[in-house]
Amino acid sequence: MYNDIVMDHFSDPRNVGEMPDADAIGEVGNLVDGDKIKIFIKVKNNLLIDIKFKTFGCGAAIAASSMVTLLAINKTLTDALNIKNKDVSNALGGLPKEKLLCSNIAADALHNAIKNYLSSQK
Repeated sequence: MYNDIVMDHFSDPRNVGEMPDADAIGEVGNLVDGDKIKIFIKVKNNLLIDIKFKTFGCGAAIAASSMVTLLAINKTLTDALNIKNKDVSNALGGLPKEKLLCSNIAADALHNAIKNYLSSQK
């Protein structure tokens, strides 16, 4: 059902874990299937210098969380805010139609973390 890229990010997720000294945290949940993604970010000079995630969900949600961290690391906050859920799915080589909903919250969690960071800087 999943391609090799998705299976790789599911079985060996990148940047998984918590970040006790995070500058901000973003969370998103999917009420339909119960997936929940929490993204932790560290920012320096407007760059995402570190990012971690914790995900409760299916393989697609875990793979999407892993991929969004790779897409966002070392990006400016503006560039990271431009990462869309479709970009995450495309970077994973696509997902089965029935699993798109599971993965369609990873970028939202990232965006929430960045928005929380920006709000704390005002």
